[in-house]
Order: sequence, then structure tokens, then C-alpha cells
Amino acid sequence: MMSNNPYIKFTSQKVAMPYLVFALILFVGQILFGLIMGLQYIIGDFLFPLIPFNIARMVHTNLLIVWLLFGFMGAAYYLIPEEADRELHSPKLAMILFWIFATAGVLTILGYLFVPYAGLAQMTGNDLLPTMGREFLEQPLITKVGIVVVCLGFLYNVGMTVLKGRKTAINVVMMTGLIGLAVMFLFSFYNPDNLTRDKFYWWYVVHLWVEGVWELIMAAMLAYVLIKITGVDREVIEKWLYVIVAMALISGILGTGHHYFWIGAPTVWLWVGSIFSTLEPLPFFAMVLFAFNMINRRRREHPNKAAALWAMGTTVTAFLGAGVWGFLHTLAPVNYYTHGTQLTAAHGHLAFYGAYALIVMTLISYAMPKLRGLGEAADNKAQVLEMWGFWLMTISMVFITLFLSAAGVVQIWLQRMPEDGAALSFMATQDQLMIFYWFRLAAGVVFLVGLVCYLLSFRQRGRAALTTGVVAGHA
Repeated sequence: MMSNNPYIKFTSQKVAMPYLVFALILFVGQILFGLIMGLQYIIGDFLFPLIPFNIARMVHTNLLIVWLLFGFMGAAYYLIPEEADRELHSPKLAMILFWIFATAGVLTILGYLFVPYAGLAQMTGNDLLPTMGREFLEQPLITKVGIVVVCLGFLYNVGMTVLKGRKTAINVVMMTGLIGLAVMFLFSFYNPDNLTRDKFYWWYVVHLWVEGVWELIMAAMLAYVLIKITGVDREVIEKWLYVIVAMALISGILGTGHHYFWIGAPTVWLWVGSIFSTLEPLPFFAMVLFAFNMINRRRREHPNKAAALWAMGTTVTAFLGAGVWGFLHTLAPVNYYTHGTQLTAAHGHLAFYGAYALIVMTLISYAMPKLRGLGEAADNKAQVLEMWGFWLMTISMVFITLFLSAAGVVQIWLQRMPEDGAALSFMATQDQLMIFYWFRLAAGVVFLVGLVCYLLSFRQRGRAALTTGVVAGHA
């Protein structure tokens, strides 16, 4: 059934809207808890005992993961029907899964905030299958089961859409990444007593998500948006996509070894992890070349200038955060000193923002005017405000990374490098880093201002589609 909205091809694409909107709501929550943590680094008892640091950190990181998952799912519900050239298999199922996932997510966050973690574990059946307590995988057992149910229903829904429709490189790569995401999450249920084995399987989730299958999702979303806004032949973009995916998988899977350096694994991982980690910046660098090459070769001037900015910005920032800052401390002889310092935090912030937050916002920037029936793009005032949001968030995140990097270097110098008992203790070192934490907090406030500008851009009126021959679904 063709959509009564002239800017989207299929009515079922509308189910992407609640996913994308809820993703942004969770994003706001993540940033607010990030600012709370920034203050707690400086004022140790800020909001204590109402929100202890460990709880704020857990909420901050869990909101990051969940809002990105909502973004990926919304992106899939928007682009897969168009790529498959048919309606989504079951829009009703998509909405049921949305409410299940949203309810489970909200209740879990409320549980973190209002129930002691040990009590939450006891309430939710952790004694039946112990899975809680591990970083990023703190979710109660019942929440993890709910995530699996949602993922299975989601994969069935989009999978049937692809199987019954047109197969393109974009929806095949997207489906491969989404299936990998679901499969790797199953390792969160396995919590062996042996700590080394536990860390092996824990990294199967954490690393093979963000440095493996998520990169496939990112590449598919980027390719989709570039096809739409540049008019470059699909065959050209798909060739680039296959090259990027191959490099991401080859480097990412064996690059997992850079997490095995200090967990009691065989020493061969010092070599394997170091060598293949040096290759991990390559797919991100290829994405930079890919995006800028496609923009330069564009056959049309698409009215959505903001979406093009987001697309180019995500490749550059991802290359810097995931590629350059990852490589800075990924070789074993360097990681011996840098492991677990603020340099790691610097890499994590810029990598997640550049690779995944920005690609979700790229898709939102392109799709939201169409989903709202406003046209190919928002009006000029809204786009200017949106681009202000991009620059404020991106520049402030770069400064957050630089301040954390400087803190990491000083931390290594004072705490890790000295010998013969001259090294400072951890807490004494933290006192010496306070100036960097103040600067990081200030940059975080600027980031929040940028996010507010971005959200306010949605309040501006849209404009009718320009007479450029560009209509959603007919590009």
C-alpha cells in the first residue's frame, strides 16, 4: 500500500517515528546523567546518597546503549521497507515491541535509581541465572530476557520484509549487523566462575558489538542516506559498502584481542591484538573517503543540507574517535601504561559519539521531515538551528576528548610511570587532575546547549518539497 504521505513511500515506515523520538528522549537522559557524573568527579558527595556515582554511571552507560538500539531499530523500520520495496511485514508487531522495550527500559532505569542494586538482583531472579553486576550488562535477568524477546520479534519483522522483497546490499548488510547484534547479546547470559573466561565472553558482547556488527549497521545507514542525498549510482555506493564491511569484520573480530592483554589470556594475544588493532582505523578512514567522495560526485543538490553535514561529520568524528584515539593506546607495550586511565575514557566518548550517536542523528535528520510530512527537508531556519546543534555538540565533544586525554597523560605520568615507590596513589593522582575535570564539565554544558539547539530545530516549520525531482522512495 502506497503512503498517503507523499514524502515516504510506504505507510508502515511511520512506525520508525516513535522509535526515533524515544531514542532522542533517552539521549537527553544520558547527557543529564553525564553532567551529574562530571560534577561528582569534582564534588564527590554531589547528590549523595540520592544518586551515588556508581548508579549515575550505570544509568549513563545503559541509556547510551538503549537509545542507540532504539535508533538502530527505528532506522531499520524506515529504510528496510524502502530498500525491500514493500510494506513492513507487521507494523502492529513493531508497535507492540516498541511498548515492551520502552516499558522495560524505563522500569529498569527506575529500578537502578530507587532500589539498591543487590535488592534489585534479588527481586528479578538473579539467583536463578546470575547475569548482573558486569559493566554495561548490569540489566536484571528479566530485562535481558525482554531484550531477547524484542530482538527476536524485531528480526522476524524486518527479516520477513527483506525475504519477501527486493534484496539490496544495504538491507543485506543491515540485516547481517542486526542479526550479529542479537546473537552476540546472548553471551550476556553466560557468566562463568572463572574470571578470565568471563572476560572473554563479556568482550564477545561489548567489543563485537561496537567494533564489529554495529559498524555494519553504521555503514548501511550511511550508504542509504548518501544514495538519497547525492543521487550517485547505487552500484558505486554498494562497492564502497562491501569494502568497508570486509575491513570492519577482518580488523574487528581479531582486534578483540586488544582486550585480552591483561586478563590472563595466552601471550599470543599480545601480538594478535596489537597487529589487528592497527588495522581497525582503516574501515573508518574508508568511510571518510566514501562520504566525501560521494558528496563531491553528487548529481543533485538535495535541500536537506543538515543531513549531508551529519553524514560527513559522523565519518570524520568516528575516524578520530574510534580510529586515531583507539590506536593511540591499543598496542600492548603502550596499553601496559594506559589501560584503564582517562585516555580510555577519552577514546570511548569520541568513538561512541562519532560512530554511533552521529549516524543515528544523520538518519533522523534525513527521515524526520519526511515522516512528519513536512517535505524533503525542514525550512532554512530549522536547518540552521540543527547545524548549530551539530557544531556545538561535536566541537564540545572534541574538547571533552582533549581534556580527558590530557588528564590521562598526567595520570600515566604520575601514577603509572614512576618506579621505586615514587608513584602517586590513585586518589592522590585524581586530585592533580581536577583542572581537567572542570574543563570537561564546562564542555559538557556546551554539549547540552548544542543538544537543546538540535531538539528545538524540530519545532520549526517544514517546507514543501522543492522541485528538484527528489521524492522519497523515487530517488
